[in-house]
Amino acid sequence: MRYFLFLVLLFGGFVATAQSTFLAEAAEKWDNAMAYTLELAEAMPEEHYGYKPTKAQMTFQEQLLHMAGNVAWLTHDYLGGEKLEMDTELEGAAKTEVVALLRQAMANAKAALANFPESQLDEDVDFFAGPMSKRKVILLLHDHLTHHRGQLIVYARLKGIKPPRYRGW
Repeated sequence: MRYFLFLVLLFGGFVATAQSTFLAEAAEKWDNAMAYTLELAEAMPEEHYGYKPTKAQMTFQEQLLHMAGNVAWLTHDYLGGEKLEMDTELEGAAKTEVVALLRQAMANAKAALANFPESQLDEDVDFFAGPMSKRKVILLLHDHLTHHRGQLIVYARLKGIKPPRYRGW
């Protein structure tokens, strides 16, 4: 019986550590993703915010606004973050306004991750692509940001702008 109790306590400790580790790592990764993305947004000169490599693509500015809107939506609707009132249809807005919206959305996500209850990680939510755990929403938050940031790195390079140094973790 003692042996069984020991194993239960030991295994329970590993599970708790894995959850704590996931949230701590997600928060650390978010901090770096936030800094990297904002550095990239700042690196592109304002006169190139209307640039898009092809007719079918979003402009640099539209990409940033799309990223801000997605972060705000996922954070509020699925991760318990504040509801942000933001206009992500700011065609021709100043670079400072666009970067401020992105910064606001990303800071809101950072706060939501810092306060996210571990007990909700495996809780399923209704998502347009089907049921998804909140843990997967956190992974999606990162993945979507990375996807669009990668596009913006190409935009910057096409304009002769050296993007900030990569930071993954």
